[in-house]
Amino acid sequence: MVLRVATWNVNSVTARVDRLVGWLGTAKPDVLCLQELKTTDELFPSDRLADLGYEAASWGSGRWNGVAILSRVGIADVRRGWDGLPAFDGALEARALTATCGPVRVTSVYVPNGREVGHAHYEYKLAWLDSLAQAVAEPARAEQPYAVLGDFNIAPTDADVWDVSLFADSTHVTLPERARLTALESQGLAEVHPRALKYDKAFTYWDYRQLGFQKNKGMRIDLVFGNPAFAAAVSDAWVDREERKGAGASDHAPVVVDLTM
Repeated sequence: MVLRVATWNVNSVTARVDRLVGWLGTAKPDVLCLQELKTTDELFPSDRLADLGYEAASWGSGRWNGVAILSRVGIADVRRGWDGLPAFDGALEARALTATCGPVRVTSVYVPNGREVGHAHYEYKLAWLDSLAQAVAEPARAEQPYAVLGDFNIAPTDADVWDVSLFADSTHVTLPERARLTALESQGLAEVHPRALKYDKAFTYWDYRQLGFQKNKGMRIDLVFGNPAFAAAVSDAWVDREERKGAGASDHAPVVVDLTM
């Protein structure tokens, strides 16, 4: 049995719903984690997704965040966030959603951007990641395949940025941020590295400005971390950069992982 699990920062599920429906029909993931919904639970397009055979769980406040999990292999034990999830400016943001989908359990995350080093949002980002590391400790040790996947807003290495010299003292590449990824690995999660399909670097995000995608001036910030049971089942992983092409695309491309169960 091959189970296809994917993650995609859709950058507004309302604006991108036609592309989402089209991609589901073509890529046929069994489980899809979405980020940056930019809508409320009431306006989430569950009916259109149900027509394709997908159940959906979402957590959206209509602001600049929101996460969801779509599944055509069942969805159960849904949880929003976790105990100790940090708030920002007194608000608990919709940035993490966990569910069991068939044989796997997944957490869809939309890690805070951080804005700029030294900003309160940067400190919030680090605290949020510290909290995530604690939240994944138990499922990381479980026998059930488990993965935390989504938009981490961190490039794991300098090679994951098209020109790291342009990011000196900027968020996404700082040592404290990258140390939080190492903390996930210390809990027993291993990163699933997607293969490159066209270029030698499997970027997942390209800015809309200055022909970023056309010039492949991108970053790899959409990541997948799996426990030993998940990692052992991985048979393939890639970035579907074709979905980044054309009018109306998200500025992120889906990351797809095939598991042989």
